[in-house]
Amino acid sequence: MNEERYILFDQYLQGELTVDEKNNFEKQLNEDAEFASAFESFKEMHFQLENKFGQEAEREIFAENLTRISDKYFNNKKTKVVSLKPWYFAVAASIAIMFGLFFFDYNHYPNFEDYNHPESAYFTERGVSEETLKKAEDNFNGKRYEKAIPLFESILKENNSPEIRYFYGISLLQVGKYVKAEDIFKELETGNSAYKEKAKWNLALSKLKQGKYAECKEILQTISQDYEDYDEVERLLEELE
Repeated sequence: MNEERYILFDQYLQGELTVDEKNNFEKQLNEDAEFASAFESFKEMHFQLENKFGQEAEREIFAENLTRISDKYFNNKKTKVVSLKPWYFAVAASIAIMFGLFFFDYNHYPNFEDYNHPESAYFTERGVSEETLKKAEDNFNGKRYEKAIPLFESILKENNSPEIRYFYGISLLQVGKYVKAEDIFKELETGNSAYKEKAKWNLALSKLKQGKYAECKEILQTISQDYEDYDEVERLLEELE
């Protein structure tokens, strides 16, 4: 585990980096797939931990368990867990899981990655640069979402079709730009395109990824049973019960 990396991730999320540090961080996200993947994993754990330890009683129980773990794995340094930043919880939880000493069931909540299966893009749009469209398609299908986003934004200036907006929204969701992604999905769900129900599903996934389980459930309940992947909707609803 790289504790310095966890600290950096937390500083970025908390807006504590300087402008240059932030630019360097985002440059590394774009260029280093492993770094970007680790950051996504950290965000997932961050949301799970914030949700799990929202209740003070659970935080205190976890603190007691983690103190015992700290005695063995953190050079016997006593630490007041409840005052620690999220990155330390991530480090500590990872160690606890590794040694089988973690006493809470994080599988109680569904995992975004279990439902994160973006469909491939095959664009047939007209009136836009075929070269740009092809690059956007290739980057999206190759899961290079940071590179696909500016290409979609360029295409949308010429063609604001539901198809392009939909895949643009998915790209934004994949890199954690939730507000922009949700704005796109909300626009699509109010329309009558083929992406109406798909937009609702991805809006629910956005809430799931952020650990907003109640909101996720509410959105899932609005999805039509005619939706092609409604079995996934039912499965997620069951996990949220």
